[in-house]
Amino acid sequence: MQKNINILNKRAKFEFEILDKYTAGIVLTGTEIKSLRLGKASIAESFCEFQNLELFVINSHIEEYANSSHFNHKAKTERKLLLNKKELKSLHKSVQNKGLTIIPLRLFINEKGLAKIDIALCKGKKNYDKRETIKDRDNKIALDRLKKAH
Repeated sequence: MQKNINILNKRAKFEFEILDKYTAGIVLTGTEIKSLRLGKASIAESFCEFQNLELFVINSHIEEYANSSHFNHKAKTERKLLLNKKELKSLHKSVQNKGLTIIPLRLFINEKGLAKIDIALCKGKKNYDKRETIKDRDNKIALDRLKKAH
């Protein structure tokens, strides 16, 4: 079992412009948390959606636990996120009025041993924004090479 679990959504910062970040708890069953502690999860294609003023993460993949019996969980299912009512109302209002989306950035286990997920209120980037991000990253790499050479 790994000590610190830190599962990242690497595409999120490239695909979306992050406006606001939140840390939420996530409701998991016994086999889901065991599989997560082994690091067998992915949030690369997931997003968050409201259902009856409750926030759920959709398309998150937590692999089935190998040492489980017939009580194992489904790998891709909706998982409820735990936030304050004030935060939920604020997010719901932003998603409805401004057309923004909520994307999970990082799935981790905190120091108390609880599963948490960092979510962000995001706006989708256009293609020219993505090209600009790539150009900035390439320039930074070239500058680091020059600094290292001298």
